[in-house]
Amino acid sequence: MPLLHHADATAHLSGDPTMQELIARNGDLPVLTPTPDPFATLIRSVNGQQLSVKAAASIHARLLERLGTLDAGTLLQTPGDDLRAAGLSWAKVRTVTAIAEAAHTGTVDFAHIATLPDEAVIAALVPLPGIGRWTAEMFLMFALARPDVFSIGDLALRQGLARLYPDQSTDDVLALWTPYRTLAARYLWADNHRVKAGGAPIG
Repeated sequence: MPLLHHADATAHLSGDPTMQELIARNGDLPVLTPTPDPFATLIRSVNGQQLSVKAAASIHARLLERLGTLDAGTLLQTPGDDLRAAGLSWAKVRTVTAIAEAAHTGTVDFAHIATLPDEAVIAALVPLPGIGRWTAEMFLMFALARPDVFSIGDLALRQGLARLYPDQSTDDVLALWTPYRTLAARYLWADNHRVKAGGAPIG
């Protein structure tokens, strides 16, 4: 179930003194809400990978202009050259086409994917070309608003753990944050941005 408010999660995470300080320094974060269109959200997520926010938004706008809508049938009927002309790399053309094919054939049931457990969502998505565990975990966190996801494959999160918890094992820290690891990850990201912007690190 998605996290509808942060009060309980913040109280739980504040039992960890380091996380309590992160929360105090970075303030309240917006509550995430599940997307009404998981298929289109995954397509947009793939299109935006390794791009700036501005570049990703521009490509998304061009796709919508060319296609009219981001649904499986429309994507499958669109020649790869047209998708490439909208700004997608050929690797991403292959990925979005595979996602559309999986949706069209029912290999991935996007209409009901939000009802699946976290690991079942990951298992459904990672066989698709161009979709790794990190992408699936980001989908769980930001598209389905799952409350207890932590992507250990994310470099910034690993760096945050190493900086803030040098004397604790990752498993022990993650156990402290369960069942609100998504919000904990978002505070690690927020603090990483704050430090990069010139804010003083904790410790």
